[in-house]
Amino acid sequence: MRQDSGDRFQSTVAYYDRYRLDYPQRLLARVAALGGLAPGDRVLDLGTGTGMLAIGFARLGMAVTALDPEPGMLAAARDRAAAAGVTVDFRQGGSADLHPGMGPFRLVTMGRSFHWMDRTATLAALDAIVSPNGGVALFHDAHPPVDENAWFKTLCTVQDKYGRKSAPHIAERRGGHRRYEPFLFASAFTQLDGLSVTIRQPLTAEEIVGRAFSTSVTSPERLGAAKDEFAATLTQALRDLSPDGTFTEVAELVALLARRPQ
Repeated sequence: MRQDSGDRFQSTVAYYDRYRLDYPQRLLARVAALGGLAPGDRVLDLGTGTGMLAIGFARLGMAVTALDPEPGMLAAARDRAAAAGVTVDFRQGGSADLHPGMGPFRLVTMGRSFHWMDRTATLAALDAIVSPNGGVALFHDAHPPVDENAWFKTLCTVQDKYGRKSAPHIAERRGGHRRYEPFLFASAFTQLDGLSVTIRQPLTAEEIVGRAFSTSVTSPERLGAAKDEFAATLTQALRDLSPDGTFTEVAELVALLARRPQ
């Protein structure tokens, strides 16, 4: 059974905190509005990482509890929350620690974390702690195949040379199993609504290398002694693409809100 262990992200914390795409506040506000949330409603952020979603929903006035199995991620999340001036109840734990006594929650959020879990078992556990009028919101990001995202193709190509394709969740994606809908349609949460925000922003070669180190497939721990070689190879490939080291990122930040049929 796959579990959302934090071990794979121990060496990524600093990079994740600095370089990962955050979710636009307007996307979170749209999810809250569509889900009928009001200030004070309880939200659980499962696999919180550095607290991006937890802090965002706390800014909307929600009472947020956030779980993550990696202590380093939780420490970074607490620092972020303090800097943002919001209160979040951060706890160490993962999907295997869900139990009926935790609820009820009006919304359970997951940002780039659902694919690490036993998805069927997690949704069954959430059915017991999500209120009857509540839901589950799954967040992720994508890079459309536009010319400005040529750097992203370069990043993936270099990561492939360092073992990206052998990562279990990447292999699953090629088989179509990364999609969330089949798991949701087999759960209690079958009313699905998709929301998205597309952003366009400048990016540097240094930020792209940092983004690569924030992922499990090319984390410093996984690369080991090849870390510096990977950074040099990626930097050179990016320099070949853009000699001045500047790039533009077009990214779609997506939320899939799943609720029980009304």
